[in-house]
Amino acid sequence: MTPNEKSVDKWSVYLVRCGDDSLYAGIALDVERRLQEHREGKRGAKYLRGRGPLELVVSREVGDKGLALKVELRMKKLSRKAKEKLIRKPEIVDELVRACQDDAP
Repeated sequence: MTPNEKSVDKWSVYLVRCGDDSLYAGIALDVERRLQEHREGKRGAKYLRGRGPLELVVSREVGDKGLALKVELRMKKLSRKAKEKLIRKPEIVDELVRACQDDAP
């Protein structure tokens, strides 16, 4: 990388299905590493502790952290029915990303 190039982190949003069939949305730079952290329970979200086994059901790279946070918030606000549809049709995440980009000032 040259001094003039800017390092851009590629953040992803993800959806995890818990052993109790609940769904959890999150963001990460490395989704597999983050899922492992959740499974180990040390650095994972408190919500997921004791809810294993955890299954990654959706993962999409979205870009910068700010956009990933916006998409994650929209995913968390979805109804269970809408989240299940998102699992069946992951391209819906792309629609959420576009909607969040359109909302940007």
